[in-house]
Amino acid sequence: MKSAYELAMERLNKMNGEVRKLSPEQKEKIAEINRKYDSKIAEVKISFESKMNGVASYEEMEAIKTDMSREIQKLEEERQKEKDKIWEKNTEE
Repeated sequence: MKSAYELAMERLNKMNGEVRKLSPEQKEKIAEINRKYDSKIAEVKISFESKMNGVASYEEMEAIKTDMSREIQKLEEERQKEKDKIWEKNTEE
């Protein structure tokens, strides 16, 4: 008798193909990418928060928040591209 987890995995495999697994080295590379981008995002937040401290108007504050959001989104996209490269290498092997 199969568990609910096993049945769910079978259905998932039928819908999406076989589940890809990463090697320990690939997992470490992804962890390194996450650490790198987490620190970059933290730097951006600190930088923009210091800019917000001297702002008097609501409009300026919103402009700074918008810029910060764009910068963070750009970093998140870069992070995902780097991680996708590792997943693509995994598929090729």
